[in-house]
Amino acid sequence: MSGRPLMDLTDAAAERVRGLVEKSGGKAVGLRVGVKNGGCAGMSYTVEMAEAVRPGESLVEDKGAKVLIEPPALLFLIGARMDFTTSKLSATFTFENPNQTAACGCGESVSLQPADASLLKAYSG
Repeated sequence: MSGRPLMDLTDAAAERVRGLVEKSGGKAVGLRVGVKNGGCAGMSYTVEMAEAVRPGESLVEDKGAKVLIEPPALLFLIGARMDFTTSKLSATFTFENPNQTAACGCGESVSLQPADASLLKAYSG
């Protein structure tokens, strides 16, 4: 399938993903991204090291970094951009997501609406 990537990464996010995979000593193949229910706005993003590709996951390769999207999260993350930001108090992955309808004041949770499944045809993965 050809088209736009399911999700893309900023240079900072790609650099951080590549660095985390390198530091894993060959144990990780990339980073796994998903969403879970919880938080005051209803959902939050999940990010963890991925040691293997699980059945049904979508692989995003961008700027030399590999990100795996969990199947239940696919329609919530389609068209999103992943970034890595640092401040005096934290360093974290953040998401600019066209499927986000609201966010809580603390920035820990979001409200997401799934994209129309027909949009998958326009994206590769």
